[in-house]
Amino acid sequence: MTVVVAIQMASGPNVNANLLEAERLIANAVTEGAELVVLPENFALMGHKETDKVEIMEAPGEGELQKFLSQQAKKHSVWIVGGSIPMQSADKNRIRAACLLFNDQGEQLARYDKIHLFDVSLPGSDEQYIESETIEPGNETIVIDTPFGKLGLAICYDLRFPEMFRELLDKGMEVLVIPSAFTEVTGRAHWEPLLRARAIENQCYVIAAAQGGYHANGRETHGNSMVIDPWGIILNRLSKASGVVKAEVDLERVKNIRQTFPAVEHRRLSCKVDS
Repeated sequence: MTVVVAIQMASGPNVNANLLEAERLIANAVTEGAELVVLPENFALMGHKETDKVEIMEAPGEGELQKFLSQQAKKHSVWIVGGSIPMQSADKNRIRAACLLFNDQGEQLARYDKIHLFDVSLPGSDEQYIESETIEPGNETIVIDTPFGKLGLAICYDLRFPEMFRELLDKGMEVLVIPSAFTEVTGRAHWEPLLRARAIENQCYVIAAAQGGYHANGRETHGNSMVIDPWGIILNRLSKASGVVKAEVDLERVKNIRQTFPAVEHRRLSCKVDS
């Protein structure tokens, strides 16, 4: 058994204030016995403008945000999934939205750059988002072996593209980690069904750490951070506001479900195209 914690925040435009809140919640998670802590998407900044994140982007191995994650992991001897932070891209006007994994020694072991970008107008509202204006998409899926199982990394809007998670599954994924900042409109309709579907169809645990609340830029995020088991059962959740969501991950349960109900082995169609 592994104790995991998804952290929920309502981040704002002040990076230092957000880091202080993240530090407090990481300490709370450790008090709860966490061995793996997952921060939400954009945990360090939810700016007034989408371009605000471009101003704080970091080079690999340098910068305040990477240093913070490394120090917190080492200080508490805990593994940390750093939600998403803005990293430099080939385009000086855009960032890569990077999810970083640090081990309990403070070493960065993996980086996933968000592939699917949220360029949408929300039905029934005046909300519009064009992430591609400030984010350059990634192009590689990531699964990494850890003491807590093989972790697959994804971010927010990725959740809507099941073929991505089939690729992660084919790479051995046993636990899916998905930091997010779902809007209230889309989250109310789709967040829980999509998360449970990803857990059920891939027979894996899902750790979903979300932004949840009202933000200084006028945006409302759905929250409802949760941990889901491979049968689609929600083990724990938090609706709104800042806090921690604790649950236990049991890799034997993944193994048993996949053996006794081998839906993964019964696949007859592939998303891959032969060259």
